Amino acid sequence: MSKLKCIVIEDEPLAVKVLVGYIENVPFLELVGSFKNALLAADFLREQSVDLLFLDIHLPKLRGLDFLKTLAQPPAVIVTTAYHQYAVEGFELNLTDYLLKPFSFERFLTAVQKVKKEEKANPLPPVERDYIFLYAQKKKVKIQFSDILFVESQREYVKVVTTRAEHQAKMSTHEIEAVLPARLFRRVHRSFIVSVEKIESFTAEVIDVGGFSIPIGRGFRGVVEDL
Repeated sequence: MSKLKCIVIEDEPLAVKVLVGYIENVPFLELVGSFKNALLAADFLREQSVDLLFLDIHLPKLRGLDFLKTLAQPPAVIVTTAYHQYAVEGFELNLTDYLLKPFSFERFLTAVQKVKKEEKANPLPPVERDYIFLYAQKKKVKIQFSDILFVESQREYVKVVTTRAEHQAKMSTHEIEAVLPARLFRRVHRSFIVSVEKIESFTAEVIDVGGFSIPIGRGFRGVVEDL
């Protein structure tokens, strides 16, 4: 029997212990990672694919549902939380289930059985998204990856410069880097992430992208040389 690869994103040690114990008792589940915040999980998901996320809502640095909105190709998601008021928002994001803490093993099993049924009903993998939604200018803005020239850090904000416009969103470069496809973007400076396909030319100090000159940090010169 094939197993569903899953990860836990939860910052409460006791909740992690409960989830890990439940997962170990389900033959078709395989735990491949546990993370105390969404940014660590995002780094993992950039390199590894999983079938199921167990996601807490109140996480440090980046709220669980906000993290979910940034995923270009989200797997099945089961939210585990002590707060019922986010259920409507969660199901708008096509959650598989919403578990209120504390939940029993029987309730947990009911939730993961739904994922197993969905896998059988939809054997083909989902199509990878080519865009991201950012909260900018007091609204959610859809930005195609192919339109992005570069991202610039501006203290607690980032400026996303595209071929069409500029957008400012309240997040760090680490947060947006975690959700940009690694095959399409490279960090070339502690304050800059550039689109690889939009690079026009570069030297040891400067990279030209869409008519802009972006500085290359000393610690990132090796990254540029490998392009």
